[in-house]
Amino acid sequence: MISLAVTFLVIAIIAGVLGLSGIAGVATQIAWILFVVGLILAVVFALLGKRAPKI
Repeated sequence: MISLAVTFLVIAIIAGVLGLSGIAGVATQIAWILFVVGLILAVVFALLGKRAPKI
């Protein structure tokens, strides 16, 4: 997820430099959403992975 967020952020930066503000805005929003979802999933998996195995 985080790698996709970085990809969309790079697309947004390139689009912004080229003057394509609409595409840059959409790519920025997608990058932000993917970053937040990836961060939430990372925290959830980190918390669930710390449990001791059931015997």
